[in-house]
Amino acid sequence: MASQMMEALMALCQEKHIDELYLLDRLEQSLAASYATLMHLDWGAKVTIDRMTGKIYVYKLVPKDDSMDEEGNYTEFDEIDVTPKDTSRIAAQHAKAEINAIVRNAAREQIYEEFSQRVGDIITGTVLQSTPDFTIVKIREGVEAELPHFDRKRHPEERNERPAGERYSHNQRIKAVIIDVRDPNAQIAQPVRGEHSRPSIVISRTHPELIRRLFELEVPEIYDGVVEIRSIAREPGVRSKVAVSSLDDRLDPVGACVGPKGSRVRTVVSELRGERVDVVLWDDDPCKCVANALSPARVNRVITLEEGFVTAIVPDDQLSLAIGKEGQNARLAARLTGMHIDIKNESLAAGVLSQMPVPVEEAEDLLGDEEEGHRCEYVGPSGIQCRNMARPGSRFCGVHEKLDLVDGAEVSDDPDSLI
Repeated sequence: MASQMMEALMALCQEKHIDELYLLDRLEQSLAASYATLMHLDWGAKVTIDRMTGKIYVYKLVPKDDSMDEEGNYTEFDEIDVTPKDTSRIAAQHAKAEINAIVRNAAREQIYEEFSQRVGDIITGTVLQSTPDFTIVKIREGVEAELPHFDRKRHPEERNERPAGERYSHNQRIKAVIIDVRDPNAQIAQPVRGEHSRPSIVISRTHPELIRRLFELEVPEIYDGVVEIRSIAREPGVRSKVAVSSLDDRLDPVGACVGPKGSRVRTVVSELRGERVDVVLWDDDPCKCVANALSPARVNRVITLEEGFVTAIVPDDQLSLAIGKEGQNARLAARLTGMHIDIKNESLAAGVLSQMPVPVEEAEDLLGDEEEGHRCEYVGPSGIQCRNMARPGSRFCGVHEKLDLVDGAEVSDDPDSLI
């Protein structure tokens, strides 16, 4: 009987990939606690399992009189053999649940050691089961992950990592990112509800890191490090913005991410179940970065009011596009750039701009010390300064040079006009 038990334990260890000595040590400790209770031993018991035959020996612990320390605790014990005749039967009755717990805990420890270093990595799994609160995803044989989608109103301490509107069917393959791996040995005051019966790996389909990993799979330039994703702003299941930059000046980072005829970004959108993804160019200049982030709206001017606060001025017909549905475009642009963005159209901003001093941008000196170029000083009724360069020796460009000769003359805002 004993040898059969050892054979069964060894087969179990090979099946679950558990160290045999570790399982036997844990089984000896659990049996010692069980025999100490069954035999009413005051000082506990020690159990030894023969590694060859599987025979179980039970020893009663009796403290030595001269082994008491300063705190009044005994440090040495005599071991008296009190092995009962029916050890195999008692061991089988009391060790079944303990073995299951040891096997389950050992498997969770191995999973924790392997996947705790992979937080943030993308995985591909197969849906095994969906419940109202979470979905079980099989990563590989013997390794499962949990995709939680709890109702936060009923369970505020839980998570919701599923985009709104997504549903999963049995055997469906999905991609997700690992966001947490529960430590089986962690001492927490209030464990997660049902933690001991749920997989220890937690994955997410709403985390912004999922978009980064998907682009790494589809865009070789990002995987190689030539193109860098600088920032991601996401509203899962609806829309996302991705700001990219390139280490090579000859490479267009936005074009590399979009791909030929949009093939690369279309693959990412397909994996995200139709979530719209905008790829914009990152710029170290906050004003240019904000203007790019408000794409597809066209921005005329960005004014920095104070650190972290900017005002973006857009044409009248671009205001609704810049704000987006329910403020979505402006909200994502603010998250992407980390700036507080105030969007105004030209009509509302005309009064403010007319009272602001007009900055004169000095052009690069290409002629040495002969003459310094500057922009035309003409400011139209809308408060927008002419973008043409002034003629040498004049304050205005060729279109608005008449202002030097005729005081108060009405000049057209159209630079192509000859009037």
